[in-house]
Amino acid sequence: MLTVGKVLRAPKTAELIAADLRRQIVRGDLASGATLPSEVQLMEQYGVSRPTLREAFRILETESLITVRRGSRGGAQVLTPDVSVAARYVGVLLQLQGTTIDDVYEARLVAEPYCARLLARRRTKQDLADLRACIEDLRRVVDAGPKAVPDPGRWSGLTYRFHELMVDRSGNKTLAVQSAVLQDIVATHLRLTVAQSFGESENPARFQRVIRSYEKFVRLVEERDADAAEDHWRRHMVEAAKFLFRSETRSRPVVELFA
Repeated sequence: MLTVGKVLRAPKTAELIAADLRRQIVRGDLASGATLPSEVQLMEQYGVSRPTLREAFRILETESLITVRRGSRGGAQVLTPDVSVAARYVGVLLQLQGTTIDDVYEARLVAEPYCARLLARRRTKQDLADLRACIEDLRRVVDAGPKAVPDPGRWSGLTYRFHELMVDRSGNKTLAVQSAVLQDIVATHLRLTVAQSFGESENPARFQRVIRSYEKFVRLVEERDADAAEDHWRRHMVEAAKFLFRSETRSRPVVELFA
């Protein structure tokens, strides 16, 4: 409902031009790597001055949709829209709101088990092969570690890769993008937790349990048992939280990860 007396700002010409070019990029009319027409051609096409066109370019540059090279051989080149742009903004918003790591994990605990269900319904042979390859990489990392305690950086990277594969291959693009947006926060917390927790006192059996859990999950996915896959992944994440949050990190604000 329109509020009487409210002042509405008309979009600036540069914003309208940016919106038109953005629409063409998102639809694929302007492919990644393509070079936009010259400034002279675009100025003529849109009927605007060079400063107005360059303001439109700056808008698209801040969105990482184009990159502009200056000089005689310069020009504007289309970039593939990158989820990291959204991730940076969401990360800042979560930090400003004082969001805790526990809050982020709670959101993942809602989304990921359902992705596990979808994966069990839709999985392909390639999905199964990629998940098993990740498990084999984890097993090699454990075997290579002193006293079967793996390198913390490689272990955390591969376990996150397993989560990432599971969400990406679920077939739901919205949930996959949502997961990717939280990636930096989750990955940073995981690296810090693992680095602080690994040591000679670490129980090697824990890593074998994780691998066995992953193997069971893949078996359920292969059998297309959606109910069991969802239930297993939820229990896996609840169990993993006992390790990830066994210190004071549960209530740590997101902002502290990037301080």
